[in-house]
Amino acid sequence: MYFTSENILLISSILIFCSILISKAGYRFGLPSLLLFLVAGMLFGSDGLGLQFNNMHHAQFIGMIALCVILFTGGMETKIKEIKPVLGEGLALSTIGVLLTTIFTGLFIFLLSQWSLAPISLPFVTCLLLAATMSSTDSASVFNILRNSRMKLKNNLQPLLELESGSNDPMAYILTIVLIQIANTISGAGAESIEPWAITVDALKTLVLQFGVGIIAGVIMGYFAVWILNKVHLTNTPLYAIMLISIVFFTFTVTTKLQGNGYLAVYLAGVIIGNHKISSKKEIFSFLDGMTWLVQIVMFVTLGLLVNPHEMLAVAPIALLIGLFMMFIGRPLTVFLTLAPFRKISTASKTYISWVGLRGAVPIIFATYPVIADVEGSGLIFNIVFFITLLSLIIQGSSITWSANKLHLSLPVPEDDNMFGIEVPEEAGKLVEITLTEDSMKKGNTLKEVKLPHGMLVMMIKRGDRFIVPNGSAELQVGDRLLIISENEDDEN
Repeated sequence: MYFTSENILLISSILIFCSILISKAGYRFGLPSLLLFLVAGMLFGSDGLGLQFNNMHHAQFIGMIALCVILFTGGMETKIKEIKPVLGEGLALSTIGVLLTTIFTGLFIFLLSQWSLAPISLPFVTCLLLAATMSSTDSASVFNILRNSRMKLKNNLQPLLELESGSNDPMAYILTIVLIQIANTISGAGAESIEPWAITVDALKTLVLQFGVGIIAGVIMGYFAVWILNKVHLTNTPLYAIMLISIVFFTFTVTTKLQGNGYLAVYLAGVIIGNHKISSKKEIFSFLDGMTWLVQIVMFVTLGLLVNPHEMLAVAPIALLIGLFMMFIGRPLTVFLTLAPFRKISTASKTYISWVGLRGAVPIIFATYPVIADVEGSGLIFNIVFFITLLSLIIQGSSITWSANKLHLSLPVPEDDNMFGIEVPEEAGKLVEITLTEDSMKKGNTLKEVKLPHGMLVMMIKRGDRFIVPNGSAELQVGDRLLIISENEDDEN
């Protein structure tokens, strides 16, 4: 079956609906949703139900849109207070770590390609390119499992892993683009007359532009978005989120046109916006949460449709060796070397960080770039990357909770759901829910006898299934849950 204007909406709706149902079943086995979405796409693809989709340009475009939304949302959810203690470690992993992963994995692939029994034979630069496309990690599936498992991590591991995975995609993208340029330069006409220093200068120029323009554009557009969202007073609240999405795509496009890294710019803009007060922030987060899920499903299913499983079987043995090397040697070696200067991180924490090196949709999207650029061996690159992504999600994705428990790094998640179902605008204050204990009622059992910090007011009391409107003489009991509004975040403490 081929996509036509008449059936594309029907097919899309069925694909999304079935993908969600399939992912629901995966929760029982601790599998990330990403894996199930990919599998759903493969089941409907050319080797499954026969949907024909083989357009790399369209897949790359869909992936570009999805990554913009995912990285921006990740930036919005990144709290500077939380990442500040692990900022050095996170940035080291997202830059030096990505570079070391590329080098170690690239060398291993090159050694394999020189083996007489190996089904592939790739130049050294192409081996590095293959490694670069897989050098970034995926956080969405990791923390989806952690949240569903009702588990948190000790030693600031969660913000560290979020920071690494949110900020390492730009570095992997830069390495991919630079290595594509080098590969095409070396294999092009007149390559013999090109001096090595010229290739090096071009690569450094690309690196400087990608990082420099990306950082500057991200910071400028981030502060501009904060200003414009607070300056423009819209009567329809949902329009704030739509305006913000337009700024995201504008930021990515302009940065890319200026030869900067659009993904880096979008992520930085998200961090800046998320850590400032803006109008309708809660509504914007709700909108982004739903949109992030939608673009993830569309992206993963599209990538699943793009691959032909029978082509992966031809490279399965070599891809299996590369994948196992990355999981058990390359990633651990990278993590331990990169984090060596940070003495406070325990061996158990480093081991867990090594294991949570999940490969996700990003490597598959990056693997489309060599195909479109017509790099030698690009067909092999795409199929190998896809196989390794599946391998990583099956082995590592299903054991994230188990490994955290075995390394004694897991903590139970405290009950922090909004039991009252009440929200207030950020500028009006902050809602806090607390549960009364015997210690908190030592001075009395009425509301006026329970001393609260200045600037805090009890709005409602929940006792069992009952909701009580409070007054000063209201009698309290151990286990009562109080809904408190505070003037600012500092009052929470």
